[in-house]
Amino acid sequence: MTVSALYPRTGDTQTIYLQSAITDPGITVGEYTIYNDFVHDPRDFQRNNVLYHYPVNHDRLVIGRYCSIACGAKFLFNSANHTLSSLSTYPFPIFYEEWGLDKGKVASAWDNRGDIVVGSDVWIGYEAVILAGVTIGDGAVIGARAVVTKDVPPYTIVGGVPAKPIRRRFPEDTIRRLLALRWWDWPRERIAQNLAAIRAGDVDRLR
Repeated sequence: MTVSALYPRTGDTQTIYLQSAITDPGITVGEYTIYNDFVHDPRDFQRNNVLYHYPVNHDRLVIGRYCSIACGAKFLFNSANHTLSSLSTYPFPIFYEEWGLDKGKVASAWDNRGDIVVGSDVWIGYEAVILAGVTIGDGAVIGARAVVTKDVPPYTIVGGVPAKPIRRRFPEDTIRRLLALRWWDWPRERIAQNLAAIRAGDVDRLR
């Protein structure tokens, strides 16, 4: 299913269904994920918030369904890196003409840590930064201005620089049940029928 509307709320042009604003084939966003921006036009998300995401590197940003992304959150991709395996961090391969290097090996100027993958029902706080190669599990919460350098387990709240676990959102048994149910994959009608239980935090009432 694809959400065709851009603005979820009448009269609110600061919050968008992000999927409707994405044109970059290297970015995939699930249904009902929202992005709010009160500084810039939220429709410019892929230009202002997905940084150093160059086609030459073939890395991807994958965001699940029902995520909430706050103003200024940034996704910092591999091309922002400088290689640490060289004796110098200077990006010689980028300036191949100057140094007579192979144009096809531009990406060797940086260390490639892989894609950024964000699960479903993830809340990313104000001005948080997610680095290349990070996977954020379903139901996780990223604190405001956190810098996420490592994977975040499902239903874990992290914060700080670098981001570290603060606590789990629910007991382990509840987390296991939620990950098995995957309510965010349900049809919209089923979610609507279970909305009271979801909002009440009552996993036993989900049906």
